Amino acid sequence: MNITWAVLMMALGSVGVQNVRTDADVAAVLQSAANPAVVSNQTGASAAPASSTDTATATVSPAPAPSASPGPAEPADAAPPLADPQPDAPKVKGVYVTAYSAGGSRMDTLLNLIDQTELNAMVIDIKDDAGYITYKTDNPELKQLGNPQPFIRDVGKLMERLKKHNVYPIARIVVFKDSVLAKKHPELSFVKSDGSVWHNKGGDSFVNPYNEDVWKYNVEIAKEAVKLGFKEIQFDYVRFPEGFEKRADSLKYTKAPGKTRVQIVSDFVNYAKQELNSLGVRVSVDIFGYAASVPAAEGIGQDFVKISKNVDVISPMIYPSHYTAGWFGVNDPDKNPYATIKGSMADTHKKLNPLGSYKPVIRPWIQDFTASWLGSGHYIKYGKQQVEDQIRALKEQNIEEFLLWNASNRYTAGVDYSK
Repeated sequence: MNITWAVLMMALGSVGVQNVRTDADVAAVLQSAANPAVVSNQTGASAAPASSTDTATATVSPAPAPSASPGPAEPADAAPPLADPQPDAPKVKGVYVTAYSAGGSRMDTLLNLIDQTELNAMVIDIKDDAGYITYKTDNPELKQLGNPQPFIRDVGKLMERLKKHNVYPIARIVVFKDSVLAKKHPELSFVKSDGSVWHNKGGDSFVNPYNEDVWKYNVEIAKEAVKLGFKEIQFDYVRFPEGFEKRADSLKYTKAPGKTRVQIVSDFVNYAKQELNSLGVRVSVDIFGYAASVPAAEGIGQDFVKISKNVDVISPMIYPSHYTAGWFGVNDPDKNPYATIKGSMADTHKKLNPLGSYKPVIRPWIQDFTASWLGSGHYIKYGKQQVEDQIRALKEQNIEEFLLWNASNRYTAGVDYSK
């Protein structure tokens, strides 16, 4: 497979703490999945956050879109998949909600959006991108490890409001990106030769996926979310740091003998599913949309098929702005959301169909923001038409569920979500 691409940095501003999904992260997947036949000869420019007036300009040349390799067939002697703990769950059409929005005045606007449209779900930060637990908890272990902050001032009242408005509540838990826990317990993180905790260019630290204490901590948060009334746990940042393969041998951290990074990440997801299934809550995982179209990302430990096999729901992040020139035969994917989404879903089905009875519900994240950082000529303003085009492409690929991402939680008005 001959692939050329460039990856453009992006950042989305949010209310309160910066909450971003960047193309730097996407770059980690591509670099980690690269094989000797893959060459990179395009150039990209870093972008300022969306709140900035600056824009990034990039020159990109078309590249042939990679095709997905089918996943492995279901092993004949494999244990049967755990039953869906919520067979009567609704077809989820939801929006992302920061803890600040959930605990503030913006929640009125978001609930009104739910009431007036076919949207029926919210993905709410319960443990955010910095590692803060976002509500007051009485659990002594969680208080000690997570440094809870009352961004959601009264989580009980929030859950009552969600129930009143018939909102299907999903708790988002950012797992291995956790600056709070890394700072408190360097032994659970990655330590440099000078004894300091490693952090990426954005100042974020990760905790070690090999450490089962980290697993138990995040699953304990999930169990408390279940007690609060959340129907689904959505794990995000289920991976090693971006470009980890370049620094794996220079950092100090505990390892599991004989376990690859891909295996350990998949083991965590399986552990979480086993722990939570009996509580009647679904388990979902966010994963890069690119992951359906490239081999496994060994460096960061993400394998689309292995993770998907161990969840009830998989949520690939298929924002058109994350795909570069040439993907799915489109020169500027951000300007053609329909073709981009349709191509990414075709690859997703191809990757996951061989899982048979292990194939999870596919519920993608789609784009409801304008990627102006891509530079003049490479993006369009996203509004009603662009959101509906994405939903139409999903429907044509037999995908009935989706989640809308806008980091500031300002969603487009007037969208027909039944497209």
